[in-house]
Amino acid sequence: MTIARNQQICVEETPYYHVVSRCVRRAFLCGKDKKSGKCFEHRRQWLIDRIKQVTSVFAIDVCSYAIMSNHFHIVLKVNSTKEWNATQVLMTWCSLYSLPVLCDRYLKGEIETEVELSRVKEYVAEYRTRLMSVSWYMKSINEYVARMANEEDKCTGHFWESRFKSQALLDERALLTCMAYVDLNPIRAAIAKDLKSSDFTSIKERIESKSTWLSGFGKDDRNLPFYLSSYIDLVDETGRCLRDDTQSADPKRGFISGKTAKAIDQFGIDPDSWLDELKGFKSIGFSAVGTAEQLKEFSAKTKRKWTLGIKLKPAL
Repeated sequence: MTIARNQQICVEETPYYHVVSRCVRRAFLCGKDKKSGKCFEHRRQWLIDRIKQVTSVFAIDVCSYAIMSNHFHIVLKVNSTKEWNATQVLMTWCSLYSLPVLCDRYLKGEIETEVELSRVKEYVAEYRTRLMSVSWYMKSINEYVARMANEEDKCTGHFWESRFKSQALLDERALLTCMAYVDLNPIRAAIAKDLKSSDFTSIKERIESKSTWLSGFGKDDRNLPFYLSSYIDLVDETGRCLRDDTQSADPKRGFISGKTAKAIDQFGIDPDSWLDELKGFKSIGFSAVGTAEQLKEFSAKTKRKWTLGIKLKPAL
């Protein structure tokens, strides 16, 4: 049974969410259609450009992403719009969508009555909420790409599945595991051999660009709670382990080298359990990621009897 979105997303509990959106029919997001021989690789850039544009508008940051052949992963951090004034909210919203005439008049200083001002305040409250809504964020991305793809394919109808899938990441360890899972998608799918050849992923963008639109790393409140160098080392070593496992009948062959210990130690994670958790991470069918206690608390906050989630072991 479909679960209401307000029971899957609870910003008061966690600002971090893993989102997956998939194509329907035999639609190609990217890749090559073996039947027709047509290549759709250019659509990857469509999607990244649109994600960048929408992210620059919404009060939502992108922690990691991976664009695959028929779906994409994105890890989001939802921020607050409470400090934004009415003018900022309206000006921001109109960079993507048109405003009602009354809001245009407000921005021009032409509101004359209390009734008009009251209606403008209602609009502002609605747009303020939308600008930190994962649903509106994904709608702004997916509708745009679907229109472009359908126009190119000369067809109509759904391009994406009707609903994107989302997972709440209930602590920093869940965030770290999910980000690594997303960044390693091309390696796990045997599309790429290393991070530098993992095209259209956030990890490659971070390696190649000193200045990026992605959420930053560091200890400041606006940044991710670990350092970029440690994260890249951790993902690189983990990717090597995962590749070793695919070439060996012994699943214990994988290991984490000493140089990545700093990243793991921040969360008290044992290297063996880290690999097991990453291999066992699922993007479909689980609405939250965290310890058993965190999953119980998330269920209570979202008013559900229970939450089907991925259970991480408590930190050491």
